[in-house]
Amino acid sequence: MTTITWQSVQAEALRRIRSREWPPGGQIPHEADLAAELGCARGTVNRALRELAEAGLLERRRKAGTRVPMNPVRKATLDIPIIRQNIEERGHSYSYRLLSHHSDAAPPAAVCSQFKLDATAPMIHVLALHLADNAPFCLEDRWINPTAVPEIAEADLTTISANEWLVQNATFSLGDFAFGAINAPDSVAKHLNCAPGAALFTVDRTTWAGALPITAVRLCYAPGYQMVAAI
Repeated sequence: MTTITWQSVQAEALRRIRSREWPPGGQIPHEADLAAELGCARGTVNRALRELAEAGLLERRRKAGTRVPMNPVRKATLDIPIIRQNIEERGHSYSYRLLSHHSDAAPPAAVCSQFKLDATAPMIHVLALHLADNAPFCLEDRWINPTAVPEIAEADLTTISANEWLVQNATFSLGDFAFGAINAPDSVAKHLNCAPGAALFTVDRTTWAGALPITAVRLCYAPGYQMVAAI
């Protein structure tokens, strides 16, 4: 007997949406009816429809049932990349330099405001350079809240980047990304081996464990960097 999984229910629901068997704006069958039709538990159907709703392909409203939206909104999910893997996946040899590491640094006002921390609260400040084939690839300027990840005090950040250590060891519940561009300040240009004022792609990211801030980082990529994503 074949077991009906939530993934197979989801695949069938997607087929009906794409074929217009469930048309835009139309209400789909109740979970109990779908479970009886497909021969599975109602919880299996619930999981499949919940995943589709989170992806923007269904609208679920309490007491109003579930509908196919008139204008589906696809939602993107971004993972926190390990820069070493990013470089190696591009076919380059990876290397890394820890430029500075201060374990009792006073964070700038912007970080204090963002994390709602007192200006006297010490944080860890790390500046590191990631290289591809020995050429500058990305400058990592990171502030870390030691209260959130006290174990990082024992990590050897000369051999593993804070980026990779945090991805492997810090459990976060939420975060945000901001993509932008800057003209390279002298302090950044010298590390990325580019002309001052050169256009650089930047990523600003923060992560939290509940209400506890973990880290805030700005990544500045060398000229010519292209971000690649899949949908």
